[in-house]
Amino acid sequence: MEIEIIEMAERKAKFLLKNTSPAMANALRRTLLSDIPKMAIDKVEFLTGKIEGDDGKEYESITPLFEEIIAHRLGMLPVPTDLDLFVPQDQCACGGEGCPSCTIMYSIRKTGPGTVYSSDLQPLGGPNSDKLRIVDEFIPIVELTPEQGIYVYATAIMGTAKKHVKWQVCNGVGYSYMPVIEIDPKHASDEEVLACAEICPNGLQVKGGKLVVKSALECGLCTGCIEKISSIEGINVTWDDSNFIFKYETDGSMTAQKALDIAVETLSKEAKGFASELEAL
Repeated sequence: MEIEIIEMAERKAKFLLKNTSPAMANALRRTLLSDIPKMAIDKVEFLTGKIEGDDGKEYESITPLFEEIIAHRLGMLPVPTDLDLFVPQDQCACGGEGCPSCTIMYSIRKTGPGTVYSSDLQPLGGPNSDKLRIVDEFIPIVELTPEQGIYVYATAIMGTAKKHVKWQVCNGVGYSYMPVIEIDPKHASDEEVLACAEICPNGLQVKGGKLVVKSALECGLCTGCIEKISSIEGINVTWDDSNFIFKYETDGSMTAQKALDIAVETLSKEAKGFASELEAL
């Protein structure tokens, strides 16, 4: 199995998975979706009563939404995840009680009127706490009226999407077979065949008076070009079931490159573990 990077941005990626099987391609897809560890808010504590605002006035710690809804929204926020700094609670030396190696503490203390955004979550900790701020600043959580306020403590821990989607790093993970486009040289200059470049301008082009493949990666396997010239066999579109075009995005909790590295490493470990179990039989 080989990986050829086509596009690698901060939050999205496109790559070619080569010389493998559909089963392995699907295994990588599932690993990207559900097996990458991530920090996410798992526990929220709401403090009720009066809150003193910056203006010296008292506000009631209450919001228009149920606490469960706010807690769910907080859980879905993208928490920056550095696997070199944090470990799952069940693997931590603290025994799961909670410490700087397995938990991140946040707080919100805001009064109305106005909207509470993800940027209002303040990480509690040492000098590096700014690196733990929620990635996207303007995710709305709840709107407060002039007499309302919110005072919350939230705890983030590590998990995977196998347990809950809030721990899902990658989204929109999908793949397709690598298209194979064959153009008959005898008909490459035919008027009907040349018209295929208009149907698939990203995949085909006219060059030197002949239809040629511009980029097989951009072919959507729609077969519109074949339907256009159904009367002659000038072009044929199939696919290679040993090569796959992958696309995915991340929520920003980690880079697309880091997510891919972890997914490949995780899949490799699982495959080796399975092989060892088979040998032991």
